[in-house]
Amino acid sequence: MATYEVNPDAVAHVRALIDKRQYVLDSDWGDVQPGAAAQNDYLERHSWAEYGAWHLGLTAGASEETKARFAFVAGDFRRVHRTALIACVYRASEWRHKDVELAAHDLLQHLDQVSS
Repeated sequence: MATYEVNPDAVAHVRALIDKRQYVLDSDWGDVQPGAAAQNDYLERHSWAEYGAWHLGLTAGASEETKARFAFVAGDFRRVHRTALIACVYRASEWRHKDVELAAHDLLQHLDQVSS
């Protein structure tokens, strides 16, 4: 099983988007989650750092400028999705990636506070 560490740049990016109200509160994450084509399109126009800023987890040992380096996407490359944060909490919890789970949970709580 892969090991992940929290991506502090992504945590800051997602928090800033939440503060700017760049979020979706109700979506079907399975339908709107960026697939391989959307990821490739994004990477054609943006840097690896910008791509990584959407991912709460960094895969330990993975090469820097590869998709394998990044995990736990928190949005659709435009807005944060509440359902994406829930999915991050769930998946990280399921596989016992505690630091990523807690980071996603904190962002979810922040989103709920800002949006209420």
